Amino acid sequence: MAKPIREITIVGGGTAGWMAAMLLQTGLQQGRKLKITLIESPDIATVGVGEATVPNMPRTLHQCGISERDFFRTCNASFKLGVDFTDWNRDRAGKPISYINPFARPPALGHQELGVYYSDLGAGPLDFVQTYTPTVDFIRACRAPRMSGAGEFDQKLKIGYAYHLDAGKFAGLMQKTCTEAGVRHLRDNMQDVELDDRGYVAALQLERSGRHPVELVIDCTGFRGLVINKALNEPFVSYSRYLANDRAMAVQIPHRDKQKLEPVTRSTALGAGWSWRVPLYNRIGTGYVFSSAHRTDDEARDEFLAHLGPDAKDAEPRVIPMRIGRNRRAWVKNCVALGLAGGFIEPLESTAIHMIDMSVRWLTTYFPDSDFAPPLRDHFNRLTDRMYDEVRDFIVLHYALGNRTDSQYWIDARETLEVPDRLAELLETWRYALPGPLDLPKAVLFDHSTYQAVLLGKRVYETGYGRGKLARGTRLDAAQWKSYLGQMRAQVKQKVEVACDHRSYLAEMRGEIRPGAAARQPAMGGFAMPQATVPLPGTPLSHLPKAPPAPDTLDDESASLL
Repeated sequence: MAKPIREITIVGGGTAGWMAAMLLQTGLQQGRKLKITLIESPDIATVGVGEATVPNMPRTLHQCGISERDFFRTCNASFKLGVDFTDWNRDRAGKPISYINPFARPPALGHQELGVYYSDLGAGPLDFVQTYTPTVDFIRACRAPRMSGAGEFDQKLKIGYAYHLDAGKFAGLMQKTCTEAGVRHLRDNMQDVELDDRGYVAALQLERSGRHPVELVIDCTGFRGLVINKALNEPFVSYSRYLANDRAMAVQIPHRDKQKLEPVTRSTALGAGWSWRVPLYNRIGTGYVFSSAHRTDDEARDEFLAHLGPDAKDAEPRVIPMRIGRNRRAWVKNCVALGLAGGFIEPLESTAIHMIDMSVRWLTTYFPDSDFAPPLRDHFNRLTDRMYDEVRDFIVLHYALGNRTDSQYWIDARETLEVPDRLAELLETWRYALPGPLDLPKAVLFDHSTYQAVLLGKRVYETGYGRGKLARGTRLDAAQWKSYLGQMRAQVKQKVEVACDHRSYLAEMRGEIRPGAAARQPAMGGFAMPQATVPLPGTPLSHLPKAPPAPDTLDDESASLL
């Protein structure tokens, strides 16, 4: 009879290693006598610039017992309400298009998709996203998704949100959480991997501690993949034929206006890639993701610093080579690879931390015993493969539907790079009809409504992508549409008025001003046009974190570059 696994060994720290330890400690300890050891090199620095997340992060913090107040204070965190894409496409006059990809899903209007109403009848000065979520208005007004005085994980305003965070400090917070809960932390260098006669990892040879026996090993050694690739020889599947960007450079810059804190990640297209901008409470993280086939490091650095302008004074960006793709299998024998060791798709939608989170949750669901039953391993690998394919296809979409012609990079991105077969088929369908609920299998993160937000945000149907009138199955009621928009305007105006200024709310959470004091402070920016709120894309409401009960009630080796 197979014995239960009693010890998990994690090789590598950073976001990937410590998130794996934290989620495994939380998810597996009930009813088990399980020991978790994390081995972290004292000599190898982590990538350390993973600073934007997606909306599963509040759930993760809450489930792992991390106080949101401690998180904001320790990690200099801020709210993220979506991603602003600027100059990825141009309008008919050649002017840059800017749009927001929000954390919201449009409701149906009657029996018809809201996007069909928008495409057929328009919405005056409103962008598509503004017809169903207050996200754009909150971003313009620099509002938090909370009212002044609201407690941890509060969702009364029903605005989907994630966080911006300092990756190094977040790894430190998770390390503290884990070690206090009993995770053993070894600061040591791995020198060799010992395999048994089956080819399984039997032990690790450590520089200071000697031989460390292994039952189950989690490889979080970053792009090097020291266990999964080098010891177990698992092939790496490159995505270079789909995605050109293979290098990044990062730098930290100060806020120009310390009182104005935008709750949005910005992604601005440049000549050979794009630049991210992530506003933390105390500073801004920024960088350039680019293609080495179209820019040398020096050329990219000059272009990036010119883009930053005066903010780049004394900046010295560090270059980070990126391995784009995934391992053929994430789980091989008794080794599971997470984070950069498992694979990486460029950081355009801030998915890498989310992919670690999901992978560890799946591992806890299909956790093996000492027999390592192949069906458990195979099912985990199929889930992981589908997740990578989903993220890859959504990232490729941004380039395949670009229409810039001002640089060879953008021409190649549209005309030379391959489009995965499934996405190519969908793109042909979407020339005639908007993305719909029957088009995609069950999504981990990006469902059909997210695709709608991108296609309509890019205005592809206005610039030659579509083939005439988009297909629709039912008659549209113009009066109902007008009434709906009027109700949304009223709802959003009310929400913007009651929401707290972003920086002021964070100051409350950090203990720098007393709770409720921010209500008397004016918000930065101005009010735009109203919208409505709906559930988070790709995540059932049951999976979102609930606010903690009131006192009188019981109710890699960093993971990512952006």
